[in-house]
Amino acid sequence: MDNRVTDNPWRSLRRFTDARIGMGRAGVSLPTAELLAFQMAHAQARDAVHQPLDVARLVADLGAIDGVLPALTVQSQAVDRADYLRHPDKGRRLAAGAALPGDAPELAIVIADGLSSRAVQDHAAAMVAALMAQMPGVRMSAPVIAVQGRVAIGDDIAAAMDAAAVLVLIGERPGLSSPDSLGLYFTQNPGPGLSDARRNCISNVRPAGLLPGHAAARFAYLYAQAQVLGTSGVALKDNSAPLLADAAATSFLSPPRTE
Repeated sequence: MDNRVTDNPWRSLRRFTDARIGMGRAGVSLPTAELLAFQMAHAQARDAVHQPLDVARLVADLGAIDGVLPALTVQSQAVDRADYLRHPDKGRRLAAGAALPGDAPELAIVIADGLSSRAVQDHAAAMVAALMAQMPGVRMSAPVIAVQGRVAIGDDIAAAMDAAAVLVLIGERPGLSSPDSLGLYFTQNPGPGLSDARRNCISNVRPAGLLPGHAAARFAYLYAQAQVLGTSGVALKDNSAPLLADAAATSFLSPPRTE
């Protein structure tokens, strides 16, 4: 380290977390390297929100997965990104005239750009592949890509498809250490007007967080329990941890393995 920088004894803990701890100081200020790293992280977070989703590339990525039906694309009531950010309710509703098959799947798969197109671009196809591998007996819809979408748009899409349940894969609000976090929101018996109390969330799906295979295993547990209870949300508890002990062993909070 530069001898003009006063080290911080907590610096050794940074191998356990992306949080900005133990940065040291130069006089009474942040070291230049840490300031530049912060500015880069801020720029990446902004880019994650504003960068348009490459729908054609995502359709191609999904099309390369065995067993996945050709993806469909719909639009929310938000006409562009500025409209989406200024009027959140528009992102929750499906635009009029959307053509969706009413083939009553057991599980509708919706992919919404949300607040991080990067998360969707980088991880959504891998997540769908993991779901297909984990739940071969569940009849899933073709993936529906919802442009300018928020979580609740899944309710409108599920209603149009007459789906028994819906899983929304969405780019989560980026943090300064996680611009690529994908969230999974599950609703059993979906329909327009439901509150978030009816949903279950699996968050932080990304290489530095929860890997797609582990997220798919957690979701498979929730889905199976929802079929027993007939509902989701606050009544459905995620007690999958004892069954997925290996996932905890590879958590981003765990010390790096040395073998």
